[in-house]
Amino acid sequence: MAREDRRGRSRIAWHKATELVHGGTLRSQFGETSEAIFLNSGYVYDSAEQAEARFKGDEEGFVYSRYSNPTVAMFEARMCALEGAEAGRGTASGMAAVAASLLCFLKAGDHVVSARALFGACRYVVEDLLPRYGIESTLVDGRNLAAWENAVRPNTKAFFFETPTNPVLELVDIEAVSKIAHKANALVVVDNVFATPMLQRPLPLGADIVCYSATKHIDGQGRCLGGVVLSSKAFIDEKFHNYFKQTGPSLSPFNAWVLLKGLETLPLRVDRHCASAAAIADFLADQPEVQRVFYPGRSDHPQHQLALKQMDGGGPMVAFEVKGDKKNAFRFMNALSIFKISNNLGDAKSLVTHPATTTHQRLSPEARAELGIFDNTIRLSIGLEDVRDLKADLDQALAAAR
Repeated sequence: MAREDRRGRSRIAWHKATELVHGGTLRSQFGETSEAIFLNSGYVYDSAEQAEARFKGDEEGFVYSRYSNPTVAMFEARMCALEGAEAGRGTASGMAAVAASLLCFLKAGDHVVSARALFGACRYVVEDLLPRYGIESTLVDGRNLAAWENAVRPNTKAFFFETPTNPVLELVDIEAVSKIAHKANALVVVDNVFATPMLQRPLPLGADIVCYSATKHIDGQGRCLGGVVLSSKAFIDEKFHNYFKQTGPSLSPFNAWVLLKGLETLPLRVDRHCASAAAIADFLADQPEVQRVFYPGRSDHPQHQLALKQMDGGGPMVAFEVKGDKKNAFRFMNALSIFKISNNLGDAKSLVTHPATTTHQRLSPEARAELGIFDNTIRLSIGLEDVRDLKADLDQALAAAR
């Protein structure tokens, strides 16, 4: 399929890795090789007439960096090419992306059906924030298609879920759930952060809106915050843009530049993350100190067949239960040397988290148990270190946890 480049010349469509290096590039009159950082808030017009045309939308161009900036535009274009989306907007963080993607079109009296297995802050948005504005929500077991169908009401306007889920890597069937939602004329919003855009593309599977915390694997080195919302041009233009323009959850141009640099190496990094994660999951499954391992790429994962259907790999995250209780989990974590204790993920450095006391601590013990999060549950974000060193670090830490 042919596309046009910036000079209007026809070119053959690029593969993902090439798009992530060259896609959407805007160059100034200086012809810089690396993307330029436009650290400016406003723009100068040649005439009052041109300013009027820009504000009316009759002339293309940048108006104000709260909602349009050349560096941010390059990041948005590159993410659209990667995701196969018609349009997108960069946001200040992943949570800004999630909140804006819902609030931009929901109103008082609407109803949202959401999977109950969500990142703690996402669950807050659905369970606590939306109802404050008169938007009702129902939480369901995302794995159960009948639960999605039974939760639909006449005023249901959105389905929301993440897959794989944080932290124990449950999967939601994107295609099947999207069909249920569309039968009810509801939009499907998917948080795709754990799979990364390299392993899973929700839009071709039926989703309407995809959100990312670009802070995670897209940056990949724990340097900055960022997010992105990707959808159809109609949704971005008619629903999202005005909300975004008026409320201002905008992405910093400097952070957009950092994220552009991250995108250049994303395919290489995700391949390495996934290969190491698969090896770590197999290693942990053989350890006597480990009670259970959660990894979609393993055949013993209860939804392994779904992972094969909608993902291009098992992913960069591994969860497991160490035998014992919270004390055993903490002894294990405190004994690690290479793995760093952090609630972040998607870093070049391998990270370890205790979800019950960090990312999901605001939930009651009963709610955590319903999600399969216990005091002995541990989440690993596998980095880029030599997998032999990671295994050795886990081995000595497991011995300390006995």
